[in-house]
Amino acid sequence: MSSEGFLQPKCVRWRLCCGLRWQVLIFLLYFSHIVSGQIRYSIPEEMKKGSLIGNVAQDMGLDLKRLRAGRARIVTGESIQYTELKTDKGILVVSERIDREQLCGDVTPCSFRFEILLENPIELRRITVEILDINDHAPDFPKKDITFEISESATLGSRFTLASAEDPDVGLNALQSYHLTPNDHFILKQHTNPDGSKYAEMVLQKPLDREEHPRLSLKLIAVDGGNPQRSGTVNIEITVLDANDNAPVFNQSVYRATVMENALQGTYIATVNASDADNGSNGVVSYSFSNLKKHLADIFNIDETTGTISVAGEIDYEKDTKYEVRVEAKDEGGLTDTSKVVIEIIDKNDNAPVINVMSFSSPVCEDAPTGTTIAIINVKDADSERNGQITCSLTTNLPFKIQSSLSSYYTLISDGALDRETTPEYNITITATDSGSPPLSSTRTLHLRISDVNDNAPLFHQRSYSTYVTENNSPGMSIFTVSARDSDWNQNARISYLLEDTQISGTPVSTYISINSETGVLHAVRSFDYEHIKQLTVMVKAQDGGSPPLSGNVSVNIFIQDQNDNAPQVLYPVQTSSSLVAEMVPRSADVGYLVTKVVAVDVDSGQNAWLSYKLQKSTDRALFEVGLQNGEIRTIRQVTDKDAVKQRLTVVVEDNGQPSRSATVNVNVAVADSFPEVLSEFTDFTHDKEYNDNLTFYLVLALAVVSFLFITCLVVIISVKIYRWRQSRVLYHTNLPVIPYYPPRYADTLGTGTLQHVYNYEVCRTTDSRKSDCKFVRPSSQNVLIMDPSSTGTMQRMQSEQNILDEPDSPLEQKPPNADWRFTQGQRPGPSGPCNYHGDHIRWPQKRSIRAGGPPEMAMGTGPWPNPPTEAEQLQALMAAANEVSEATATLGPGTMGLSTRYSPQFTLQHVPDYRQNVYIPGSTATLTSNPQQQQQQQQQMLMQQQMAAQQQALQAQPSEASAQPEPPKAAQTPASKKKSTKKEKK
Repeated sequence: MSSEGFLQPKCVRWRLCCGLRWQVLIFLLYFSHIVSGQIRYSIPEEMKKGSLIGNVAQDMGLDLKRLRAGRARIVTGESIQYTELKTDKGILVVSERIDREQLCGDVTPCSFRFEILLENPIELRRITVEILDINDHAPDFPKKDITFEISESATLGSRFTLASAEDPDVGLNALQSYHLTPNDHFILKQHTNPDGSKYAEMVLQKPLDREEHPRLSLKLIAVDGGNPQRSGTVNIEITVLDANDNAPVFNQSVYRATVMENALQGTYIATVNASDADNGSNGVVSYSFSNLKKHLADIFNIDETTGTISVAGEIDYEKDTKYEVRVEAKDEGGLTDTSKVVIEIIDKNDNAPVINVMSFSSPVCEDAPTGTTIAIINVKDADSERNGQITCSLTTNLPFKIQSSLSSYYTLISDGALDRETTPEYNITITATDSGSPPLSSTRTLHLRISDVNDNAPLFHQRSYSTYVTENNSPGMSIFTVSARDSDWNQNARISYLLEDTQISGTPVSTYISINSETGVLHAVRSFDYEHIKQLTVMVKAQDGGSPPLSGNVSVNIFIQDQNDNAPQVLYPVQTSSSLVAEMVPRSADVGYLVTKVVAVDVDSGQNAWLSYKLQKSTDRALFEVGLQNGEIRTIRQVTDKDAVKQRLTVVVEDNGQPSRSATVNVNVAVADSFPEVLSEFTDFTHDKEYNDNLTFYLVLALAVVSFLFITCLVVIISVKIYRWRQSRVLYHTNLPVIPYYPPRYADTLGTGTLQHVYNYEVCRTTDSRKSDCKFVRPSSQNVLIMDPSSTGTMQRMQSEQNILDEPDSPLEQKPPNADWRFTQGQRPGPSGPCNYHGDHIRWPQKRSIRAGGPPEMAMGTGPWPNPPTEAEQLQALMAAANEVSEATATLGPGTMGLSTRYSPQFTLQHVPDYRQNVYIPGSTATLTSNPQQQQQQQQQMLMQQQMAAQQQALQAQPSEASAQPEPPKAAQTPASKKKSTKKEKK
């Protein structure tokens, strides 16, 4: 049972108030201090998760960057981690519920430790967190009722030990006092054990009277000092018995004993003994533990009769090193006595060291310097003294060592050079051994991998290589394969092959040899010729893929092997086609006479260059022989007068190759004693047939080439001519009219003109111009040169509209003909007028109109036409006008007809016949044409031109008419007239 708010005496109340104030100050004050690299915090138990413990970064003098860069973390080993480090804020917070009673029990002060580990560089900071107790437990009695049987004869001052209440709290929050309900017989006395616990005794202060009060009921209240105050209550039932005047008495007030850790169940510890002076049942004493804590009841056992204390459960030195228990001796009359038993635990080396790896770096570069930190290890041993002293060691023959950095912390560092090519990985076994007897040890194996560094260059299997290649090989043929090895790994061992940039006879080696960069296969780039190059020496470079790359070189000697690909070449006698060489043999020559020697060479080597000479054919085989090895031609018999003067020998020179090659030479031998005789006999020697055949071939080839070039040029010229003719046909394929002349109906209309009616010419582009049609339109009121398409109108000469209005008596009737009917040079059609050209268009300048009229006297319209023009004069004027139009057409581009601006911009060529093909002569049936079907008419026109020329000369003889009339224009040549003149000239 528990209760709160129990009334207490003033002194007790004052102590409680002071204690509460002190406890509140402890709870509200969190302090930290750093001593020798340690930080201590104090917090109350039962704080919520996430509650702030302290600012670790500020207390350790570190900034937040250092916490994050060093990967700060909490190292607790195998214990529960109650705290959490917030590296982003540098604070320490509660991560698990903290129960001081569960964590420490009765131990005060209660605290737990852990380390904060930082890397780069490695730092260890120890943190101690003290847990302050809060009043979260009320005192509690193990039993609800306490029963006593007390004899009425019990003497005053007899003591009756009451059951103690248990309060897991400590300090002020622990059990502080007991209170007994007021009565007349008993008072309460409180006592304190050496461990600080309190217990109470009832002291009889007034004799009992069984007859008056056979039973007494009291209450015992246990009160702690917390705020709020908590209490526990137990009922005391007292039965008054008959008299038992002697209580048991222990022979020792304190018993001391020792026991080994991990002692077996039933192991003897000690024996207590109490004596009772009473006899009978009042003198029988029984033993029991008094106020034994719950966890001790499972560890120790006492015999009620003998008082022997033994081991009942597991004893662990690491949990408790000493136990204090109270033993009670009680007789049958209910009288008791107590004694204390102190049991000390002897430590046993029963805990092996525990190895915890705090940090481990793997892999490690093989070029890491000596002293590089590989791992940080924490080793703990729960034993004490020598049993807890630890030494760490490594397996032998490893380039590592372990050294102690802090208490129970060890650092594994490198102690030598690392080489991945020799040892790519290590199994490092760490052994931790304590100093107990016998010693215990534990091991931990770390698997360390060594990362590769490009520290090995590629190596070839040989210092140099040699290979042989037969000449005349095919390009791209595989010649040889080089191979290199690299002890490195992965990319550092990936080898690429390439050729050093060297030259062979002034030519880059790449023009001879190529190499596959991955396989190292050498390929021939070209076909080799032994006669030009007999050996190639190339430098092959093997380069790995490291950074920076390493490389190795090797020379490859490529020997070209000869093939019999060259026939023997005869040096003597020299074979020429222009002259004849003959060897003379006197008729007095004996047997074996040296006639000449055939000298030949073979550019091949070895057996391919061994030459043998044979006589293939001869005029007289019985007269000469050839040396097989030396090529000497000698006589094999005596020369006689019957032997012919002209002797022709054919010698075959053959090499020893497979297959063999040969060459032939003709040797002319003259059997004579004098040189004139030789000349007379050798004049009819013909040239070599082979030379003649070659000459014929070259002549035929030259003739064929010349013929081909001639035919090609001829075709090109004809094509150009045809193209130009077609272009001219396109340009001339437009029917243009001629300017007709009608002398009988000549009149001056409106009083000033020379023609009866006004006609407008329209000039436009033809469809053959390949341009858009355009039309220049001018008002009809302007003076223009016009034509009457109905063949009835005549040309007239007009003045401006203002002149017409100024002459009131100018009737619209036919006037007599003017003195001169011919056009002046400025009035003729053609390109004589001003005209500007822009591309294919005609820009007509803004100028005044030009009247097609005669001299000034003709403008008045007076006087008859004295001499009408003859037909020859009409033809001459017509031809002149047509010629000018033709020249203008040839001058301008396509689409324009070369018309003068004197006809005004309204003068266009729309639906106009081609005047170059048909020229019509007014008043006559004659027609000028360029068609082949009209050749006969053209000849007649030529006669008419001759007559016209004669008449012109007659007209010029008349001085009066010559002075009055302007000189008529000469007839210009049309394309038809040009053809006629050409034929005439030929004739």
